[in-house]
Amino acid sequence: MDIEILDYGVGNLFSLECALKRIEANPKIVTINELKKNVDGLILPGVGSFTEAMENIGTFREKIFDIIDSGTPIMGICLGMQIFFEESEEGKGEGLGLIPGKVIRLPRQVKIPHMGWNNLRIVRYNEIIEGLANNSYVYFVHSYYPLPSRKDVIITETDYGVKFPSILAYKNLYGMQFHPEKSSEAGQIILKNFVKLIKR
Repeated sequence: MDIEILDYGVGNLFSLECALKRIEANPKIVTINELKKNVDGLILPGVGSFTEAMENIGTFREKIFDIIDSGTPIMGICLGMQIFFEESEEGKGEGLGLIPGKVIRLPRQVKIPHMGWNNLRIVRYNEIIEGLANNSYVYFVHSYYPLPSRKDVIITETDYGVKFPSILAYKNLYGMQFHPEKSSEAGQIILKNFVKLIKR
């Protein structure tokens, strides 16, 4: 099984690689140039700027679209999930446009970035959360959040001055606004479920 972690210049790669190795997955960190079309699973991590992420992906977006179109399970973490959307208030330029909607800034009345542990309220079942208890705590570090045009992609919500989607699922795309690799047992359950989806 070939899980590739995409290094596109904005990722927190090594903690994710270690978390996957702990659950006996076999991850490989690859650059955009090294990315193959025939991978079993792909993870887009991310800490940083929406604009920088999209500039780094650049002309390689077609390669990512080909992988998605093949039905390969894709996980986007934090910024890696935000670039699934059409646009972000964080910067200029378009996202990948895979999920209709945009990314907006957290409200001014809360401390930004939202950093630390917060809970996941399950609003819809999906295989990515199988075995996850409602109100499980996970680790967040972000200043922006996704606002999908369609509500049926929202799997969990989190409250931080505003209710925002914290897990999304759409076709073969799975997005987390938090960091499963830093989220202890709850994060491990989610990563294990992603590996199961790849093995199916």
